[in-house]
Amino acid sequence: MQMRTTEILPAGEEQPRGAAASRVSVVIPCLDEAETIGECVSRARDVLARSDFDGEVIVVDNGSTDGSGALARGAGALVVDEPRRGYGSAYLAGLSAARGDYIVMVDADLTYDFDEIPRFVDELERGAQVVIGNRMQSIKPGAMSWVSRVGNPLLSGFLNVLHRTNVGDAHCGMRAVRRSALPKLNLRTTGMEFASEMIIRATRERLDVREVPIELHPRVGRSKLEPFRDGWRHLRVILVYNPTFLFLIPGAVMLFAGSVVTLLVFVHVAVFGRNLYIHSLILGCLLVLIGVQAIGTGLAARAFGVYFISDQDRLFQKLRARVRLEHGLVLAALLGLAGLALVGIVVGRWASHGFGTLGEARLAILAATVVSVAAQIFFTSFLISIIGLRRQRDDL
Repeated sequence: MQMRTTEILPAGEEQPRGAAASRVSVVIPCLDEAETIGECVSRARDVLARSDFDGEVIVVDNGSTDGSGALARGAGALVVDEPRRGYGSAYLAGLSAARGDYIVMVDADLTYDFDEIPRFVDELERGAQVVIGNRMQSIKPGAMSWVSRVGNPLLSGFLNVLHRTNVGDAHCGMRAVRRSALPKLNLRTTGMEFASEMIIRATRERLDVREVPIELHPRVGRSKLEPFRDGWRHLRVILVYNPTFLFLIPGAVMLFAGSVVTLLVFVHVAVFGRNLYIHSLILGCLLVLIGVQAIGTGLAARAFGVYFISDQDRLFQKLRARVRLEHGLVLAALLGLAGLALVGIVVGRWASHGFGTLGEARLAILAATVVSVAAQIFFTSFLISIIGLRRQRDDL
């Protein structure tokens, strides 16, 4: 592998006009890491020099109050100030500033060995687009808490199941990416969940994702990780990026179950030797309403994914080609008319009894449910159409 060698420029010094862009950028997020940041920068610069890489070291000062930024600048790094707190915010700023064809991301707490950088670059050279470190087989004593030892494999496994990935350590803080892949990744999250989002987006875009086994060393200084809060943020982004699992499947199950219960009430079929009455009907109709709402929300979420974050959703794109706003409105109108007809029957029977006690409670509940479902379909159809205006604008 041949690379041109140029001097790693100290902070504040611009490259000469016409000089080639840096080949490898090492991006280090930093929040109050005065104990380690100088050594991190020195190690990174030394590795780049020994490996004969064109390169730069970028430190993203994420609002440090201990002088970390000045120490990094003094050690020879380009320092980018990002006052908006968050692991993802720091990396978004660093990735935007990076000039290298290959970008290596590594934490500032000395938990990772900077000598591993060439291995990550080599994988990119061999065709990988995203390279993730895997620490789980080489954790030094005291380097990872028992909560993380349990939670990390669980969250990584859940991510693999929901998003059809195959990553053993989804939250590793040492990874690398081709700069040309960043537009496809279109990363947005601002916290620790940034690590999960990168893998999800890379899988969605069918990028070549590889893993490199590395060692995890005990960190120097105070940890900023909050296992339960950050674990929830990872879980949240895993769910949000899968509206089928979060909305559509539960919605379909509730709609089916509610419809079955409602039908059983009206056909007077005993269940486990007991007949179902109005309380069962209320439960069934409630499940129908929640199910329809969940399905509508799931469809809107998938539309948002396609139109705003460039999701490759073949099923939604097929539906989009065949189903239009008018189809939803027609369905809503038919259900609305059916519901109003049921309301008319209830009112007619009530009137025939002199508007006394309403004796058609079951039919009234069914009528209200059908009208409500029609309204949900009506408004959801328009919502998806509004989201789709993005596509029409981009097609101009």
